[in-house]
This record gives sequence, C-alpha cells and structure tokens, in this order.
Amino acid sequence: MKIFIVGITGNVGFRLARTLKERGDEVDGLYRQPDQAGMLASIGVTGTVGDLVNIDPQRLAEAMRGSDAIVFTAGAGGAGSEMTEAIDGNGVTKSIAAAKLAGIKRFLLVSVFPEAWRERHMDEGFEHYIMVKKRADIELSQSGLDWIILRPSALKDNAGAGTINLGVAQIHTEVSRDDVAVTLATLLHTPAVSRKILELTEGNVPIPEAVNAMTSI
Repeated sequence: MKIFIVGITGNVGFRLARTLKERGDEVDGLYRQPDQAGMLASIGVTGTVGDLVNIDPQRLAEAMRGSDAIVFTAGAGGAGSEMTEAIDGNGVTKSIAAAKLAGIKRFLLVSVFPEAWRERHMDEGFEHYIMVKKRADIELSQSGLDWIILRPSALKDNAGAGTINLGVAQIHTEVSRDDVAVTLATLLHTPAVSRKILELTEGNVPIPEAVNAMTSI
C-alpha cells in the first residue's frame, strides 16, 4: 500500500511511518520544517514539505495523489486555541477535501477520548481542544469516505507491548505510542474494519487479534 500521513514527523506519525516501511509499504507525508527531511530520510521516506495551516486543499491533494489511504495524526500539541482550530479542526477539513479531490477513499483519523482526564478538571484550553476534536470526528463520519476514527488513551513513550484493548467503548487509561502506531498500521491493512469509532487502551490482546475482532462488530 501507499500511505500518506498528515503529521508524519509527529510522535505517532513518525512511528507509524517507520512501522509501515518495515512492513514494506510506501509512505509519504506532510512535514513543515525543512530540517525534518533528515529525520524522514533515516527511515527511507522523502515526504512533502508543506504547512498544514497555510496549504490549500488542491495542493494537498496533489501531494496525496496516488495514495491508497490517508492517516491524519497532526495536532497542535497545546500551542493554543487558535492553533488547535487551525490544525486539529481546519486541518482535518482540508485533508478530507484533499482526499476527495485526489480520489482517495480510506481515511484514518487519530482523535481523543471525549471523557479524557475529566477527573482532573482541565482548563478552558483543554475543553476547547476536546470540542474541536469532536467536531472533526463528526465531519469525517459524515464525509462519505471509508473512515476510521481511532481514539487512543493518554499517550506514553515506553516501548510498545504489542497487546492492547480495542473496542467501541473503553475506560480511558494509557497506551504506548508504539502500540498506537502498530494498531493504525494493522487497521490500514484490514479493510473490513470501516466506518467505526474505536477506542484504544493498553491491554492484553495481541494487536492483530484485537483489530480482527473489530471486523465482526
């Protein structure tokens, strides 16, 4: 497969690119800083330079063209409400439009648990982030594309276990970024899982088995 990753140099996007390359897939993606080219070259990826905030859907479509699927892993990363709207919100809108222009049906979106950290009484900026992510989920679910929305628990950097819990509803805990990347790669290669919102946490089920179970729900 050929996969285009929006947010390819991010913590999840880069892990996904590396995982896909190791599986023999062709990978491209959008990255913002020219000095990130070396990072991508280290795993055999060229990538496409472009700023998601300023790029128009037509140019993004040209970069995506020929891909079998899009994965959107970009995020503002706490850079403020304006950037959250521009990347987590409008960035998804642009990417959906670009996918349609490029004739690409398969679209995977990395989202967030709606109830993430409710017990922590988060600030207004975090509440805005949750609202923007939910709007993006709704927009993709109504896009007519062959979509999956994946909602990981709180992300951590420890080595992946290769086992998870995956389903339409999970308790928000934690999950390794490595395991998120492998789950995304497995979903990309499991076309029978389509038009589903899935929640992902650490767990004891091998990733291929957990993903395969989603074909029957």
